Amino acid sequence: MDLESIRKNKEGMILQFSIPAIIAMVLTSLITVTDGFFTGNYVGKEGIAAINIGLPIVYLYLGLGLMISVGGSVIAGMMLGASEKKKCNSVFNQTIATTVIISVLLSLIIWILFEPMMKMFNVDGLVSEYFKDYYMIMLLELPIMVINNSFGMFIRGEGNPRFFMKITIFNVLSNIILDYSCIKFFDLGVKGIALASLISTGICFLWSIYYFVKKSTVYKFGKISFDGEILKRTIFNGSSEFIGEMSMSITMYAYNIVILKNIGVDGVSAFTIVGYAAYLFSMILIGFGQGVSSLISFTHGAEDKKTERELRKITNMFVFVTGIAVIFVMFITSGWYSTAFVKNQEVQNMVRSGVKIFIVSFLFSGINTISSFYFTSIGKAKESVIISSLRGLIILIILIFTLPKILGMNGVWLVAPITEFLTLLVTIYFIKKNDKTYSCI
Repeated sequence: MDLESIRKNKEGMILQFSIPAIIAMVLTSLITVTDGFFTGNYVGKEGIAAINIGLPIVYLYLGLGLMISVGGSVIAGMMLGASEKKKCNSVFNQTIATTVIISVLLSLIIWILFEPMMKMFNVDGLVSEYFKDYYMIMLLELPIMVINNSFGMFIRGEGNPRFFMKITIFNVLSNIILDYSCIKFFDLGVKGIALASLISTGICFLWSIYYFVKKSTVYKFGKISFDGEILKRTIFNGSSEFIGEMSMSITMYAYNIVILKNIGVDGVSAFTIVGYAAYLFSMILIGFGQGVSSLISFTHGAEDKKTERELRKITNMFVFVTGIAVIFVMFITSGWYSTAFVKNQEVQNMVRSGVKIFIVSFLFSGINTISSFYFTSIGKAKESVIISSLRGLIILIILIFTLPKILGMNGVWLVAPITEFLTLLVTIYFIKKNDKTYSCI
């Protein structure tokens, strides 16, 4: 990666870095969708509800992991752009070590507090049994997943996104095969779904380690010396990603409480199934964000303001067009989509009507996501934090506790489109303020 190549072929470089990241993220999301397919068809709606109710745990891991890995990789990218390779490698080692310590400690704490946590999530009966079966195993898998995601950011930042794409493809294929085997042949239920994730993620983790030992030209494992100032910058730069994931954790908890109270388990199952489409689209956006953020942090380190702004504008156009395309596809396939994950007719009807409302949010969420990545990549964490907080917590929570009471399940579906639109207004304000040559978002 060099500055002149980026200047001459911005669109091509964005796609070169983003497409492997998008494929990797989409394939990662397919693991979740595949888990949902096997759970819904072989375990039932209670299994889907149990996994969904515990998603705040997953978002907590992702939030802490992304805060450290995004923050660290942005700093390393700036140093790489400024040709400070020794400092760059030092940041890599500190970032990975910090991610390992935090994720392992988190699993230990949750394991100790597991029973009180189940009471907090208000799970009982069959849902409670499935919840425990699944998440006791996931406490082993989630730290490995978080560390491997951090590896992926540095592999892409080094200019080798295709290698991590290969790892992700293997992860998806092995997960699907293991899901089917554990459910169909060994009759392990949700335990089998969790075991499949643990085994496939573990193999990919070892593959990533092999890359840094044998193939990496920039980042190498070495002596770890913690720099307090770098850690502060890492946390500050990655704070918007942490807030975004933690907000998702809190709002998912709020969604589940409100839906269980007003609609019941069927409503939670329907919301989970529609959420698969939203999750898939968000992975496309994150793929674009991760791809372009490497380029933006590099150009920012090289002090090329014009190019970094143009990279943002082009990427925003890419995600807007992608959003329109996904909305079109989901609209014409909503009937099939509603029957793919569950056999319950009431849940199918909720999904069929709800997905058409929910996907309107895709028109606005792309620009909000890319803008948050952009501000993080240029070291303006405050703007990124505000965007993430508005769309992931503040506006969302207010609407979650008001709209469903007034409109029932339709209110649940309307929360996301209204939240993203209101956040977009703030995003445009920040971009206009930051970019004096503002011509398009």
